[in-house]
Amino acid sequence: MNILIGGAWPYANGSLHLGHIAALLPGDVIARYYREKGDEVLYVSGSDCHGTPIAIRAKNEKVAPSEITDKYHKEFKYCFDKLGFSYDYYSRTDDEYHKKEIQKIVKKLYENGFIYEKEVEQLYCEHCNQFLPDRYVEGTCPVCGSKARGDQCDSCQTILDPLELNNRRCKLCGEEPVVKSGKQLYFALSKFQKKLEEYFKEVKNGWRLNAINNTERYLKEGLQDRAISRNLDWGIDVPIEGYEDKKIYVWIDAVLGYLTVSKKWGEENNKAWEKFWQKDAISYYIHGKDNIPFHTVILPALLSGIGIEKLPGKVISSEYVTLEGQKISTSNNWAVWAPDIIESYNPDAIRYFFIANAPERRDTDFSFREFLKKNNNELLGAYGNLVNRTLVFAKKYFDNLVPIGKEDETLKNAILGLYANVGKKIEQGELKSAIDEVFEFVRGVNKYFDENTPWVTVKEDKEACGNSIYNCLNAIANLANILEPFLPFSSKKIKNWLVYNVDKFEYKALACGKQIGEFEILFERLDKGIVDEELQKLKGV
Repeated sequence: MNILIGGAWPYANGSLHLGHIAALLPGDVIARYYREKGDEVLYVSGSDCHGTPIAIRAKNEKVAPSEITDKYHKEFKYCFDKLGFSYDYYSRTDDEYHKKEIQKIVKKLYENGFIYEKEVEQLYCEHCNQFLPDRYVEGTCPVCGSKARGDQCDSCQTILDPLELNNRRCKLCGEEPVVKSGKQLYFALSKFQKKLEEYFKEVKNGWRLNAINNTERYLKEGLQDRAISRNLDWGIDVPIEGYEDKKIYVWIDAVLGYLTVSKKWGEENNKAWEKFWQKDAISYYIHGKDNIPFHTVILPALLSGIGIEKLPGKVISSEYVTLEGQKISTSNNWAVWAPDIIESYNPDAIRYFFIANAPERRDTDFSFREFLKKNNNELLGAYGNLVNRTLVFAKKYFDNLVPIGKEDETLKNAILGLYANVGKKIEQGELKSAIDEVFEFVRGVNKYFDENTPWVTVKEDKEACGNSIYNCLNAIANLANILEPFLPFSSKKIKNWLVYNVDKFEYKALACGKQIGEFEILFERLDKGIVDEELQKLKGV
C-alpha cells in the first residue's frame, strides 16, 4: 500500500511546546509502523513561515520576518530529530518551490471559477495607518464570549471574520480600528457544500470524534466563502492581475503544503509522488483540534477545486494538553518548551508519556510528578527491569549467550496476538490503547519470569532454566520490534544487543546460541527531586 502521512505545519514564530509534541507524535508512530509492515510511506511536514504572528513578532523585535522563521525552522528540525520524528521531507512555506506551486494552484482555482473579486468592509487602524489582517485584530468571540483573534476562537473553534468580533482592538497598538471598504479575492467555499457533505459521509469513520463533531457543525451551519488575499507585507504574492500588492492568505498556503512538498520530494528523489495522491492510497492527517476545519473542510475543498480526487482520509486530531493543571499559555510563559525537555530527558521517556497519556478523546494533563511516575514505574520498573534482569541472568549463567530453548506456545501465541492487536490499533489511530496493551504483556512476561524461578532452576535443572530465559529473551526481542514505532531509541538498542536483525512488523523467533552484545541500563531512574526543581523553573523561581 501507499501511505501518505501529513503532520501539521507548526508556526515558525516561537518554540515548540509539549502540546505540539503530543499532537504531532502520532504521525511518526504511524509512519514507522507502516514502514515496518513493508508499505511505501511518504511522511511530510514543514514549518509555516508566513502569516500574521510572524509579521507581528518581527515588527515588535525590529527584525526581518525571515530572521524569525530561519531561527525557529532550524530549532524545529533539531527538536524533531532529537525526538526521533522520521519525516521523509520536512520543508518550509517560504521555500521557492512551494511559493511557485501555491501560485499555480491559486491561478488554477481562479481559472476554474472558484476565486472571485469582492468589495468588502475591512478593519483599518488609523493609528497604524493600515488595513488589519485577521490576526492583527483581537476581541471577544460572538459565539462563546471568550477572548479571540480575528480568524478563529480557540475556545469554541468557531472560524471568524474580524468584523464579527466584539470589543475589537488592533493588536499592534491597542486602539479600536474603524471599518473601511476595499477589494479582496474570495474562495467560493460555499460551492463545495454538497461535495463536502458527500465526502464527510464517506470518510468520517476514519476520523476522531472531535473532527466528526466539528466538521458536522460547520456543514450544518453552511459553508461561507473566505478571503484568500490580505493586506500584508509578508507572504506569497497573489498571482492575479490587480492584486499583486497583496499576499495569499496563510490558510491556503499552509494546508496545501502536503501536496507541494510531496511533489518536491518526488522530483528531488526521482520518485513517483503521484501514487501517494491516488484514490487507492491511504492518507493520515495529524494535528491538534484547533486545526480540524482547515483539514476536514478547507483542504478537501481546495483539492477538489484543482481536480484532485484524493481528499484527506484518516484524521488524527488530538485534544489539548494542559500543564500542571493549567492551560498552556505561551504569552505568560506557562509552558514546557521542547528544546528544554529534550535536553534533560530520554526521548523515549517523552514519547512514552505522550502516547500513554495521549489526548486522543479528551484533554490530558502533563505534570512532572506523573512524568516521573511513568518513567520510574512503567518504563524502568516494568519494561527496563524485564530487559535488565533477563540480560544480566543470561550473562551470569549462560556465558552471555542466548540459551538453547524451545518456544513456549502460550507465550508465542500471546506475542502473535499482540502484533495483530497493536497493528490494528495503530492503523485506527488508537495509540494509547495499543501501548497500554503492550505494557500489559510486559507485566505478563515479568510474571512468567518470576513463576519459572530461574534463580532456583539454574541450580536444579539448567536446561529448564535455559528454556525459560530463552523465552524471556525471545519475548523481549519481539517487544522491541513491536515497540519500535513508539520507542525507537530503546528498541534499536535491544535489537543490537540481541543481534535481532528484524525490520518487519511480524513475529520472528530469536535465534539460540547467539552472543549477546555489551548492554547497559535501558532507562535511568529519575530522582524525585526533579519535580520540585522543574516546578520552580516553571514558576520562574
